[in-house]
Amino acid sequence: FHCCGSNNSRDWQDSEWIRSGEAGGRVVPDSCCKTVVPGCGRRDHASNIYKVEGGCITKLETFIQEHLRIIGAVGLGIACVQVFGMLFTCCLYKSLKLEHY
Repeated sequence: FHCCGSNNSRDWQDSEWIRSGEAGGRVVPDSCCKTVVPGCGRRDHASNIYKVEGGCITKLETFIQEHLRIIGAVGLGIACVQVFGMLFTCCLYKSLKLEHY
């Protein structure tokens, strides 16, 4: 999505991960870098970090809105398959005869 943080790159300042030793001195995760190379999150420079592009929440909302018809069609298709499966199961159940021993 070419984004960094929920709202912006400053969201990472309060992150537990950034404060931990796992971050390795990074200011932001390497995934926030425009050119991803190991350790690039240590340099908090606007030319390399997705700062002004906005947060990932707005990018995700935009993506969902742009693809809502496809998402809805897939959901409707899955629902139809479920209904047909349920009808087929009911028909199969009615056609079975109980065997008495």
